[in-house]
This record gives sequence, structure tokens and C-alpha cells, in this order.
Amino acid sequence: MTVSSAMMLVEYGRPLEMRERPLPAPQSGEIRLSISACGVCRTDLHVVDGDLPKVPLPLVPGHEIIGYVEEVGAGVSGLEPGQRVGVPWLGHTCGRCFYCLSEQENLCDRPLFTGYTRDGGYATHTIADARYAFALEGGTSDLLLAPLLCAGLIGWRSLRIAGDGKSLGLYGFGAAAHIITQVAKWQGRRVFAFTRKGDGQAQDFARSHGAEWAGASDETPPELLDAAIIYAPVGALVPQALKAVRKGGRVVCAGIHMSDLPSFPYRLLWEERQILSVANLTRDDGDSFFHMVPQIGIQTSVTPYPLADANRALDDLREGRLQGAAVLTM
Repeated sequence: MTVSSAMMLVEYGRPLEMRERPLPAPQSGEIRLSISACGVCRTDLHVVDGDLPKVPLPLVPGHEIIGYVEEVGAGVSGLEPGQRVGVPWLGHTCGRCFYCLSEQENLCDRPLFTGYTRDGGYATHTIADARYAFALEGGTSDLLLAPLLCAGLIGWRSLRIAGDGKSLGLYGFGAAAHIITQVAKWQGRRVFAFTRKGDGQAQDFARSHGAEWAGASDETPPELLDAAIIYAPVGALVPQALKAVRKGGRVVCAGIHMSDLPSFPYRLLWEERQILSVANLTRDDGDSFFHMVPQIGIQTSVTPYPLADANRALDDLREGRLQGAAVLTM
């Protein structure tokens, strides 16, 4: 094969277009992958809708990539043709700034993001920085692994930041929450799920994955919680979550984009409650998470779409027609 097919963003706010382009060649430190599956993440919506700072187009979205190494560039060690790898959102860091040198590479001053500032996985092939490709062993199918590359990894980082509390609230029960509920239960925590008002189907979905209580996002849980994680990109949920956590509790905002926070009385924050945000991930997050995955036996709920139906997958995600995660298959 000498060409690669890709669903490309050529104009913000417009549907993606299928295009062919020459098969890319890896440079020093890079690998070329034949992609088998790519998850569809809410961040992809923010990219294609222009909610994030705009970057030059055209662009191939997608950052939950499962693929097989086809070719390695000079200087690459530890990866070889035929090996299965996963490529996440954080696709490159400079290795020289204050953050990289202080073990905070997720805050790098000069990063590249897969499917945003470098081409991603809505394609048959892609180029990746070999340092940011995770070798994936085991027998789990590519389709089921794909959501772990962002929904799983960012979910895991948000769970770490939430602390060690035993009672955990999850606002927005989609791809990330249905994975992290399984992790939290494995750790011995109790999960309380918050969904859109009147969405009984989502609440049933949450209970089927281990949540012991599920209700609308404006409901009061049956007890005060140790921490809450907000996966829905809705700023109005922050004061709701603050009401739901105990003194000293944490509210973690896990998305890359969120609508503006409304004003709220200081008393909701008082008594040492905290609001924190999650930015990207580190390779340590990936190593620790994928080490746990076989032990936990995480089961992802996915809806597959052929690559050519990427626009339909994005629309279904935008309109809330999905339970679990959408995954493009090549």
C-alpha cells in the first residue's frame, strides 16, 4: 500500500472529509502504525467544533489509537514491526522545560497533542513519537482496548487526583465513568453516579457497571461524598458537586474544555473543599494504568463504526445517543 486514507477536518464546524494521501514515513524517533481501531472522544468534538484554540488545517482527529508498528525510524528502541501499541492524547513533549524536568510532562510548555496539533487516528495509518506509544500485551481485542487510551487514562489520572476517599461521585456517566467505576470498585471504593435529569437509561447503565446509587446531576446523594469527578463539560456542575462533598472533599474537573463556571457562594467552597483540574497525562499514568488493566479485567462497552462513518459517530456522541464509547474500525 502506498496511500493512506483519513477522515480529515478541513474547516472548523463542518463534517470531516475522507481523503487519500501518500503513506507517511517515520522520521528519527518515530514509528508508522497501521491503525486497527480509534476511539471517539468528547475532546474530538471540541477539536472539530472549534472549541479549543484553533490550529492550522487540515487535520486528522483522534487520540485513542490502537495500531500495529509497520516501520520504525532511526533511534527507536523497544518497538518493532508487528507489535501492538496504543497512542494517547499527549503525543510529544520537549523534555527540556521546567515541567518536563520536574516530572510534570503533562504540563510541558511545548507539547504536541495527537489528533489536535499532530495528525491522529481517524485514518488507516499514522506517525507517532515512539516514546509516547504504549506496548499493549494480552488478548483483549483492539476494539475494546481503544477507549482506554483516553477515557481510561484521563479517568485514571482524575481518580488519582481525587485522592484516596472511599465514596466517589461521578458526574456524566459515559466512556470515562464506565471504565473508572470498575477501577474504583476494584480498589474498594463506592461509586455514586450523576446523569442528565430524566435519563433513566444512563442511570441503569451506571448501576450495571457497579454504581451503588444513580440519580440526576441536581439531586442530593444519600450521603456526603469524599470526592467527585466531573466528566461532563458543564461548568454548572461544579457548585452542584461542591454541595455533594464533605468538608475537605475534592471536586476534580476532568475535561480539557468546560463551559464557564457560574458564580456560587463561598460557603460551598469553605471548610477546605478543593476544586482541581486535570491536564493531559504522563507516561507514568499510562504505565501504572495498563499494568492494572489485566488484574481488574476491565470491560469496555463500545459501539463500532467504520472509518467512513466518523461523522455519524461524532453526531451520536454530541447528541447523547451513546452508552459507553464509540470506536472507529479500519
